[in-house]
Amino acid sequence: METSVTIIGIVIAIIVAVPIYYSARSTAANKSKILGIKKKFNPTHPEDFDLTESQSNKTLTLDQKNRRFILMNFNPNQQESTYLDLKSAASAKLVLTTEGPSDTIVKIDFEFQDKDSPKKITIPFYDFDDDRIKQISAYQDHQFAKKWLKIIQDSISR
Repeated sequence: METSVTIIGIVIAIIVAVPIYYSARSTAANKSKILGIKKKFNPTHPEDFDLTESQSNKTLTLDQKNRRFILMNFNPNQQESTYLDLKSAASAKLVLTTEGPSDTIVKIDFEFQDKDSPKKITIPFYDFDDDRIKQISAYQDHQFAKKWLKIIQDSISR
């Protein structure tokens, strides 16, 4: 009886430990990637990017003091990071691209108006074609983008 209880306990421990190990390993790898990207845009003080938040495959970070913004997209199809100095932006808004009679969101972009010229800077945030879960992620990403738009607008207006 004691042997069978011990074996069952070991099996349960392994079943619980393996996913936790892989989750911790994945989290450490993502943190390392994020720190590497922060160092790319601010080699001497990557810790200046003091506000960082992740959702789905996207990470947004903001240096509130120096008003710098990075959007990191860790989409398996196309990994990219985009840097923007918010001091050069006059305003920011979300641009939604919809399709069909149901107004299905197929694309979400951040659009920044340059202070010194009529040029607009567009940073892609969500693309339906890259989305694995489709409309569920579209809604979550749209809410996430709205939250960050407010943070970015507050930073621009300072």
